[in-house]
Amino acid sequence: MQMSERHTALRSMHDLGLAAWFGGSLMGALGVNGAAAQVNDSTQRLPVASAGWARWTPVNAAAIGAHLAGSVGELVTESPRMAAQSGVAKMSAVKTALTVGALAVTGYSRLLGMRLQKAGGPPVEGATEPSYQTPANVASCQRQMKMLQWAIPALTGALVVVTAYMGEQQKPGQVFRGMLDRASGLMAAPKTMGKVAAVAKAKRRMAMSGH
Repeated sequence: MQMSERHTALRSMHDLGLAAWFGGSLMGALGVNGAAAQVNDSTQRLPVASAGWARWTPVNAAAIGAHLAGSVGELVTESPRMAAQSGVAKMSAVKTALTVGALAVTGYSRLLGMRLQKAGGPPVEGATEPSYQTPANVASCQRQMKMLQWAIPALTGALVVVTAYMGEQQKPGQVFRGMLDRASGLMAAPKTMGKVAAVAKAKRRMAMSGH
């Protein structure tokens, strides 16, 4: 089994896509929404923020697509190591869960953003802060967006950390120890099953003797 094969294209798609996803969401929350709140006319704050996010959306979609393509490619190429090295499959499951969560939050955020874009120019305090004059339906979307704008960089940032950890797992020493742990676990499994079977058999004998 070859553990040191290079997959530069897949890793580049994975890393660059994730970097744009994380960086764009963080910049949007701090930069686009923050700048929109500084507009003097309260009825133009939401349109300005919506225009900024609308221009970023195609780029963000391409980044997410590249990241997912790279992730699937890496999953396929790393499947032998997942089976042979202890701990790799567990971290892959964590990474998959974070990716699904980030996709769900990003998709719902875009849906809210489209609703806000269609709302026109109601008076607001900021892109995610309603004022007392803001219509109730717009204010509801803004309150949800205020929480979700930080959830996306949090989830994608966690993906960056998990990816870094999984990169450490690919070091020769980590691969060797992980394979030893997996082999030890496979060897211990029959013994564990034998002990369980022996205990169950003893319980049956005791039950029969009791009758």
